[in-house]
Amino acid sequence: MALDPAVIGKVIPGHEVVVERGRLRFFAQAIGETNSIYFDTEAAKAAGHRDVLVPPTFLFCLDMEKPDPFALIRELGIDMRYVLHGEQAFKYHSPAYAGDTLAYNGTVTDVYSKKNGALDFLVRTVDVTRDGEPIARLTNTLVVRNPKAEK
Repeated sequence: MALDPAVIGKVIPGHEVVVERGRLRFFAQAIGETNSIYFDTEAAKAAGHRDVLVPPTFLFCLDMEKPDPFALIRELGIDMRYVLHGEQAFKYHSPAYAGDTLAYNGTVTDVYSKKNGALDFLVRTVDVTRDGEPIARLTNTLVVRNPKAEK
């Protein structure tokens, strides 16, 4: 099934999430992060931060905490068996810290095809804010393989 470009501009329901210090510590350990500003409050404060700093890619993890992270995919009739995570980009405006409440608001910003329709691309852009101030912009591209279009 080809994705309809009419979906461009579709607003993705937003959500808020509180950044928990323990989860930051666990994430840093899981990715092998050794810089203590990402897991130790005192080290973060000594480095000039007000609390433990959120590792850059952790913002994507928090976006997946919306009530139904796959609602858009289902709504568009995309078969999850044919979905690949194609690309992830981050643009940062301000650091985020443990204890922050972050708001996530997204939009479908592009849809296009390649390989004569065998591959569709769905681009989603999510703005992350704290008290209305920009923290980051996340751009995620999903690749959807269309087996019926393949030759």
